[in-house]
Amino acid sequence: MRKLTAYAFAVCVLFAVAVPAHADRKATVKVINQSKWEIHHLYLSSSEEEEWGPDQLGEDVLAKGDSFTLTRIPCDTYDIKVVDEDGDECTIEEVELCGENKFWKITDKALLNCINE
Repeated sequence: MRKLTAYAFAVCVLFAVAVPAHADRKATVKVINQSKWEIHHLYLSSSEEEEWGPDQLGEDVLAKGDSFTLTRIPCDTYDIKVVDEDGDECTIEEVELCGENKFWKITDKALLNCINE
């Protein structure tokens, strides 16, 4: 019985090390456009990756005052890129996304600060 218990414990420890605790958790993030510009593209990329993921807005446009909810995003640290109606790009690095009921406001100040960097 002791061998079985020690074996079961070893398997559990191995599984816990192999699968991060947040690997199966998902994030829900509401993106609110409080800027005076339309947002035409929104990209996410794990901060560890070099390439951007697909456009989260697809064919949609995030108009002034509108919101868009991203669901079932795997918990991770992300870089986020938005592209406005003029083609100006803004990248925010290392945003921790995990859990429910998060929101992110896109403001004039944030976009102007980002573009002027």
